[in-house]
Amino acid sequence: MLRVSGFSSGLDIDSIVKQMMTAKRAPLDKLNQQKTLMGWQRDSYREFNAKLVDLKMNKLIKWNTSSQMNTQKAVLSGNTTAVRAEASAAANGVEMSVTVTQLATKSSLESATKLTTTLGTDKVTLATKLSDLSGATSPLTFDVAGGDSITFTSDDTISTAMAKINSSSADVKASFDEVSGKLSITSNKFGTDNVIENQKISGSLLTLLDMDYSDTVDSFFKAKNAIAEISSSKSTAAETYTSTSNSLTVNGVSLTFLAKSATTGGATTITTQADADKSIETIKAFVETYNDLINTMTTKIGEEKYRTYAPLTDEQKEAMSEKDIELWEEKAKSGLLKNDVILQTAISDMRAAITDKLGDLSGMGITTGQYYENGKLYLDEDKLKQAILNNPQKVNDVFRGSAVDVNGGIFGALSAAADKALDKIVLKAGTSKFSTDLKFAYKTESVMGRMLKDYNSRIDSLQDRLADLETRYYKQFTAMETAMNKYNSQSSSLSGLFTS
Repeated sequence: MLRVSGFSSGLDIDSIVKQMMTAKRAPLDKLNQQKTLMGWQRDSYREFNAKLVDLKMNKLIKWNTSSQMNTQKAVLSGNTTAVRAEASAAANGVEMSVTVTQLATKSSLESATKLTTTLGTDKVTLATKLSDLSGATSPLTFDVAGGDSITFTSDDTISTAMAKINSSSADVKASFDEVSGKLSITSNKFGTDNVIENQKISGSLLTLLDMDYSDTVDSFFKAKNAIAEISSSKSTAAETYTSTSNSLTVNGVSLTFLAKSATTGGATTITTQADADKSIETIKAFVETYNDLINTMTTKIGEEKYRTYAPLTDEQKEAMSEKDIELWEEKAKSGLLKNDVILQTAISDMRAAITDKLGDLSGMGITTGQYYENGKLYLDEDKLKQAILNNPQKVNDVFRGSAVDVNGGIFGALSAAADKALDKIVLKAGTSKFSTDLKFAYKTESVMGRMLKDYNSRIDSLQDRLADLETRYYKQFTAMETAMNKYNSQSSSLSGLFTS
């Protein structure tokens, strides 16, 4: 029971009001604690969101490439300058001899003469306006058949004009040489499949730049396809191969043509041999990452929840040391995602991706631990190496999928599981499906975002009501003290009459 002793000289209104408001603030403290817990939970989701994005966007995409799971190595002899070779898991081991007779080139248009200005003496630079070039007309246009049609302004310079051309649907690159005074437009594609080769760009700009398709010697360069003569240890004669680019895949070996063989030392001999090192490195990294992620998620959903440790209020923190606050909040934050359905489903989906291939994995030296280890993988590196040497294609198919089912590998299944979990986390917590940044701003339009917005609204409303109540208390006590002072004054006056 609250007791008030003394009048104007002894009445501590601030302490009295504070004590009365403490009970009234209990609902506000509870709302703030609920809001804090939800904020902590959302941060926990963001941490797992970052881990899943890293798994999907960084690790799995990298691992699911032929270079990372390469189980074969191409060995070059003879002319090692003309050709670069990379063996895939599908390489059949047949020795080949490669002679590059022609490289693929890109078609291009170039100014037949040096560009000049209307004054005739000014040097043309990137900053020169198109309207100042000799022979400029209006309007100047650049047209792509079935694509963009660009009209240039009088203020467009050679630099801005090139930028517009380069960003158009023509798929070309325009460049200007200030020394020769000539501008060139080159296809971004090798071989004959491009707009320049097929004369599908036109317009008055080409006329101004003195570019003419009919001039086959000086300004119009037609594209060429790459040509190579390839023989194998199982063939009686060389076969001629053509490609619109300087790359070609034969017998499971990716060939890149770098120079003509005749000018760099003759034919290139290519053999393949089993090479387990790179794929073992990739699979080891996968096992470590998988174990770490599964363990982290399993630990989180099984974390103890201490219901008596609610988030501390500001007043409670003022009475505690920093160490005590840290220990308290460690308990308060425990179990925020206990038995979380999203994480449980993600664990189940990821373990299913492994279980589906467990028979094949076991033959490669990859096994699971005891039931209480929650699907932890163990790797016998020697057994894995032998499996790769014996059947490299099978190892590749288990992890990356086969030619028949490109999405049927472990990496693809894990990527789908991560994507599914990310969709749910984004919907609930408002995280980003593409960012690992733990400071990335949350989206307000999410389940938790709307709930936190509601908490803020309720907290603001309650704070206003409490402020009004506190003001009323102060007014009431002030009125009471005023009345008491008046009573004391009257009492003193009466007492004076009786003693006089």
